[in-house]
Amino acid sequence: MTLDFATLDALRTRHPAWTLLRSDHAALVASFLHRTFVASNVRVMAAADLAEALEDELYALRQQLGDGSFPKPARDYLNDWAASDKSWLRKFYQPGTDEPQFDLTPGTEKAIAWLGQLAERSFVGTESRLLTLFELLKQMSEGTESDPAKRIAELHRKRDEIDAEIAQVVAGDVPLLDDAAVKDRFQQFMQLARELLTDFREVESNFRQLDRRVRERIALWEGSKGALLQEIMGERDAIGDSDQGRSFRAFWDFLMSSRRQEELTELLERVLSLSPVADLRPDARTRRVHYDWLEAGEHTQRTVALLSQQLRRFLDDQAWLENRRIMDILHGIESKALALRQAPPPGEVMAIAEPAASIDLAMERPLHAPAFKSVIADIALQEDDDDVDPSALYEQIVIDKARLVRHIRQTLQARGQITLRELIEGQALQQGLAELVAYLQLGSEAFKTVVDESVIEPIAWQAVTRDGSALRRQARLPRILFVR
Repeated sequence: MTLDFATLDALRTRHPAWTLLRSDHAALVASFLHRTFVASNVRVMAAADLAEALEDELYALRQQLGDGSFPKPARDYLNDWAASDKSWLRKFYQPGTDEPQFDLTPGTEKAIAWLGQLAERSFVGTESRLLTLFELLKQMSEGTESDPAKRIAELHRKRDEIDAEIAQVVAGDVPLLDDAAVKDRFQQFMQLARELLTDFREVESNFRQLDRRVRERIALWEGSKGALLQEIMGERDAIGDSDQGRSFRAFWDFLMSSRRQEELTELLERVLSLSPVADLRPDARTRRVHYDWLEAGEHTQRTVALLSQQLRRFLDDQAWLENRRIMDILHGIESKALALRQAPPPGEVMAIAEPAASIDLAMERPLHAPAFKSVIADIALQEDDDDVDPSALYEQIVIDKARLVRHIRQTLQARGQITLRELIEGQALQQGLAELVAYLQLGSEAFKTVVDESVIEPIAWQAVTRDGSALRRQARLPRILFVR
């Protein structure tokens, strides 16, 4: 992009990041959205929950700055931030729900990330960046070398360097990184880790734009259905086969490897235990940054799958034949909407009438059907001779699900996600296996969970036998993450 006057002037008036920085409420918007979405790695939030959090923020600011500051309700601010002239938030409806959802836009996240870089840093390292650049150039040069002789010579050179390093260590000379080098590399790692989380929203936004361009071609198509299918079938997989799609798929395959996940966990534990890194006071979420990558990547995967499914449904043959007249009408509406998108006229473009009341006539209701009554025969009951122990009726197990729900919610208030094993370690199972099954039921009904089948976690508890002795029980389950 060339930074000439016309380009920069257009960005100043249209780009969400620039309009956010120019806003009078930039401090409120950036601080609230950073804490709500970026710091806790939340991808989607319901309008009610987001409005409640913003209302608390506004109440605290009014207590501090006066009642006249920020006079509008929280929902009005959210709708204003999601309007087309700002686009700081993306407001949408998920399939099957009528409650609006909110998510950050890539431009807003770029502005927040830039604001985070304005603070002065006590330590600025450049060595790790130079080494990273040098390593990238080597990978590109070696990865595109087609001469086998040169490739073999390079591999021999690397082997000689490794042999020399092994001999040096065997001789007792073990080179170690000093504190400055460790801090330099850790800061570089944290910057790349944050940028990777930021890139997910931009990749997801690019996928939506790609899907939108394909739909525009369908809306503006003038030929027959067969010609349209022949034209569009070659691009039905364009979402996944684009450059970003292939790059994201390669990243996802790399991260989903159980061996890579275990290696990342071990490396993070070891690095965070180093004293130079501890002096930097890293964020507590750094220890679980790879799980944040997994959560963000899974959300992007679901978005791509949903777009592909909607595109196939958009081209469904049966819907085309049955609703040809409707498609023609929608074609005219979409064509006019696309023409108005670049230069919308002033004032109200169109109005939608209020929904009409649903009226059920009296004759439409079914007639009364008497309930079936069971007939009990007048038969004298005979007493059984078997000796039954009635104490079994008083040994039934009742799980207090309300207590489990409170425990999960209190834990998720301080953390963005937690495993089932960590929940049980924080509050031991009181009813054994029955309480463990209740946790699984709550994870599928009342909370959002992510199952990582590549990692098996043991969950242990103490069971009491009939004679009163304690017995240790254990269950092995895939890792289950409760997500806020």
